[in-house]
Amino acid sequence: MSLPPAGDGKGVKPNIIEVSIDRLSKVLELIARTALLGVMLLTTADVILRAFGRPIIGTYELVSFGAGIIIGFSLPLTTLQRGHVYVDFLYQKFPQGAQSILHIVTRLMGLALFLCIGLNLMKMASDWRKAGEVSSTLQIPFYLVAYGIGFACLAVCFVLIVFIIRILVGGKYE
Repeated sequence: MSLPPAGDGKGVKPNIIEVSIDRLSKVLELIARTALLGVMLLTTADVILRAFGRPIIGTYELVSFGAGIIIGFSLPLTTLQRGHVYVDFLYQKFPQGAQSILHIVTRLMGLALFLCIGLNLMKMASDWRKAGEVSSTLQIPFYLVAYGIGFACLAVCFVLIVFIIRILVGGKYE
């Protein structure tokens, strides 16, 4: 699933920015899927090998890093597809104009949140890189994952900006 039609919802083609955000979200989600597959295979192999007294060293670290990648990198496409759980039974009772305002306000709040998270993760990653922070067993640098998740959070910001612009231009959320 990609971006819904722009403007009035009658098939207007998305612009180059929307197409780029859509593609970026899909690439990040592909990375998340690959990490999920890797975590599943690693965990399965570790469980089997533990039965023979040969556990895989560093499984805990790799699964932890993988979980961060899975969650962080899947956020932009989930946001783009509006895949988050929300309750809208009360919201539906408002007139269209009020619904648009509520959508803009909630998207602005999400934008502020993900901008703070993304920028702080980038700063934290920079600090970890300078300090040389690495995982205890495999010596994997923490900053690589932090930069990646920070970048994914900033990608969510671009998705939310597109939604806000669409609401302002078209007046409708969908």
